[in-house]
Amino acid sequence: MNNAVIVDVVRLASGKGKSGGALSGSHPVELLARVLSELVVRNNLDPARIEDVIAGCVEQVSEQSFNIARSAVLAAGFPESVPATTVDRQCGSSQQAVHFAAQGVIAGAYDIVIAGGVESMSRVPMGTGSSGADTFGPSIAARYPEGLVKQGVAAELVAARWKLDRDVLDEYAVASHQRASAAVDAGWFAKEIVSMPVVGQDGSATTHSIDETVRRGTTADALGTLKPAFFSAEAAARFPAIDWRITPGNSSPLTDGASAALIMSERMAIECGLRPRARFHAFAVTGDDPLYMLTAPIPATRQALRRGNLTLEEIDAYEVNEAFSCVPLAWAQELAADPAKLNPRGGAIALGHALGSSGTRLLGTLLNHLEATGGRYGLQTMCEGGGLANATIIERL
Repeated sequence: MNNAVIVDVVRLASGKGKSGGALSGSHPVELLARVLSELVVRNNLDPARIEDVIAGCVEQVSEQSFNIARSAVLAAGFPESVPATTVDRQCGSSQQAVHFAAQGVIAGAYDIVIAGGVESMSRVPMGTGSSGADTFGPSIAARYPEGLVKQGVAAELVAARWKLDRDVLDEYAVASHQRASAAVDAGWFAKEIVSMPVVGQDGSATTHSIDETVRRGTTADALGTLKPAFFSAEAAARFPAIDWRITPGNSSPLTDGASAALIMSERMAIECGLRPRARFHAFAVTGDDPLYMLTAPIPATRQALRRGNLTLEEIDAYEVNEAFSCVPLAWAQELAADPAKLNPRGGAIALGHALGSSGTRLLGTLLNHLEATGGRYGLQTMCEGGGLANATIIERL
């Protein structure tokens, strides 16, 4: 079997996903092109040798339509011979791109491939592609006659089911910002972040290289003043037991971003004079209840551990995407996980959740943490729309 290894992972610093955000003036093709071009420059790699580029993106409409991965390959100046495709596994799209890339290497279909993702939530807002449309059709309506719900209401259902009260959710969010702030101060993200040339609101040319979504000095008292974000009379009537505790403060912010990973066969990496930093140890993808939507990381983790012949205790760090505080908290409660190993450099509540980009963002942060601490195994998982989740276990080399 061919070993699939990670040679490098890069990302842009997060930008607030709204007008005036640091990356909001940049076309999403340019965001993805920036990380693609940086990967080949950093690793002195001839881009003509890249056999495929697989990129995740959720809202594949408007400026992110027409196979944005291919557009970014051309924008990055890669030879026209380099192919590309765009995948959608909702929030786990770039994690799925990584799976496809690594599995292609293991199968012998690739020796050099890039997996990544992009989302400009300021320019292509969440829900743009489904606005005003019946996205489910009659058969799903018949199977779930009471109807499925949006992610915010699903987060409320998860918080209620696992008895996570408002204080616990807010305290977790504060800890995410504290950990991310400490990581910024220590320079821990410097290895993964590449600067992005941008035009400031005053028209001046500058570069963006610091995560814009980290809120220093956030306190539980301040978060406690925020109102629930997803309350509606209709949902309250359907779910009377919900006490509405999910707020903007304990949810991930709308974010712009892009990230990418250089994945190779171990043989080819050595042949190119590059250092394999980690190998892929196990993969899993699974579905769960689409009403609760956010719980699939629990069975996906169990499946990945089983396939990797590991226990959770043998994992040195876990990146569980913080779409909402309740997601990693329910995951940790269900699996009896060590909270000290959970998102040790902060998570999406602080660092942002640029949908299609988040999977490779988590991968880079996890790999750099393992290298800095001497850890061997790292696990990454994230909830995905429709009740899905990917889980990935890597082994530092």
